[in-house]
Amino acid sequence: MKMILDERGKKYILKEGQEFQSDLGIVTAEALLDAKIGDEVKSHLDHSFKIIKPNVNDFIDLMDRRCSILINKDIGTVLVHTGLGAGSRVVDAGTGAGAIALHFANVVGEKGHVFTYEIRKDFAEVAKKNIDSFGIDNVDVKNRDIKEGIDEDNIDLIFLDLPKPYEIFEDVYDSLNLGGYLVVYSPYVNQAEISYRVAKKLNFYNIEILETLERGMEVKQNGTRPKTRMVGHSGYLLFARKL
Repeated sequence: MKMILDERGKKYILKEGQEFQSDLGIVTAEALLDAKIGDEVKSHLDHSFKIIKPNVNDFIDLMDRRCSILINKDIGTVLVHTGLGAGSRVVDAGTGAGAIALHFANVVGEKGHVFTYEIRKDFAEVAKKNIDSFGIDNVDVKNRDIKEGIDEDNIDLIFLDLPKPYEIFEDVYDSLNLGGYLVVYSPYVNQAEISYRVAKKLNFYNIEILETLERGMEVKQNGTRPKTRMVGHSGYLLFARKL
């Protein structure tokens, strides 16, 4: 897979065998066929474009979406807090457009695997198309309600983005490895609170609820200060461990 970057930093995924068109001109299919990663090509309007290999963040920025997705500050918190790594086995529900499943798959690598459950057929189809387009084969997309049962065991992380995730915490406990993590994403604090109480009742350990905020800095000629706008509340993350 190749990506093309224009002079403004705008990104586009290239379609194999097709010419590229934008408001900065046309790059021929022949020129793109011969271009390698790192090459620079010109449009018929003499604008420059750089050919690069997209990483998972680039791809997610450009992939098909039919719903909102978790944002990087929350995904990063999940990855770091759980210590997910090469060879890990992950269960994810609900899939949505497949963004966090792609991040999980990218981290666990070829020796790991991701099983992602999505109750809506249209979302599952979009997610499968996105995952296949990214070119990885360590993700199984299941068009099924995870509340009907978790098929997998020996799981290192189970991530739930569901309206009432606590209804399946007993099944989660049974499917996790010793030391494995349950993580719940909740947009509302009452969902996180109920999840906390149920997880504690089921003898999960190290239970905590986190909210991650992200504020950038702007560097100007006369000084540096925090940006006026920041990425504030998106959701609460509950972490619980089977020990």
